[in-house]
Amino acid sequence: MYKFLIRRLIFSIFTLIGATIIVFTLSRVVGDPRLLYAQEGGYGLSDQAWDDLGVMLGLDKPLIVQYFLWVGDVVSGDLGESLLGRVEVSKLIRQKAPNTLQLGLVSWAIATFIGIPLGVLSAVKRGSFWDYLGRAFALLGQAAPPFWIGIMAILLFAVRLDWLPAGGREEGIGGLKSFILPAGTLGLAASASYLRLTRSAMLEILDSEFVKLARAKGVGTQLVIWKHAFKNALIPPLTLSALILVGFITGTVVVETVFTWPGLGRLAVTSTNENDFPVMTGVVLVFALMYVIINLITDLTYAVVDPRIRIG
Repeated sequence: MYKFLIRRLIFSIFTLIGATIIVFTLSRVVGDPRLLYAQEGGYGLSDQAWDDLGVMLGLDKPLIVQYFLWVGDVVSGDLGESLLGRVEVSKLIRQKAPNTLQLGLVSWAIATFIGIPLGVLSAVKRGSFWDYLGRAFALLGQAAPPFWIGIMAILLFAVRLDWLPAGGREEGIGGLKSFILPAGTLGLAASASYLRLTRSAMLEILDSEFVKLARAKGVGTQLVIWKHAFKNALIPPLTLSALILVGFITGTVVVETVFTWPGLGRLAVTSTNENDFPVMTGVVLVFALMYVIINLITDLTYAVVDPRIRIG
């Protein structure tokens, strides 16, 4: 078990190092960093002022030294300043990250508690009305893009019925209502993937020899389904669960834009449109860190659910 944990931790560390190398390289490939900080691309600056700006940014040092100095700043929480508002990037991220995390977790909970039970029901009731209904829901959920679902939800529930806010995040009770449309849009779309994968995994296990043997021994149906079949069919949905959660947290750009949700996804879009490179790199690094942490937790969960993984 400890060897498995150490292997996963080492892999996670190397993944983060790779992410920092990529982000730092991109920050140098786009051009001289001084062009991002100097107004109007440095037009009108004297040669001495231009050189002084380079010294301030550490550009007079070798590239490898610049990288380690930059990594040191990142580790200490210094991600630089926004080029437009001159606000610390770390402060912007601290303001936006809770909104993205909360939206991602609520969406993931909706997808999990709808998709997995429906997948089990569809597999157990194979060939029945419930099975066909579940498969139709999965097909429609995977075919419809989230931005289209979001726009249709706004038109119906916010514009026509006026039940829910069309976008943004309100305080108090309104804050809870503002979760419904964006979280429902993400959650319902992802629940279709849960349903299909859970159904396939359950069908495979239900047709296996050890389940047939359990039935032949007179084991009750509910015990067969939940103790023998569901537990052994849990690994594929668990893998998908990590991917979905990572996708919700790091890939909510479209939905946050549609619903004007004040999260990291919308911050990434805004900083890209405004060429605010320090904010862009900060958001990318935070996304990479979230990705590594969630995948590490998932790997550890594998070891708990299936002992064969930690033994291997």
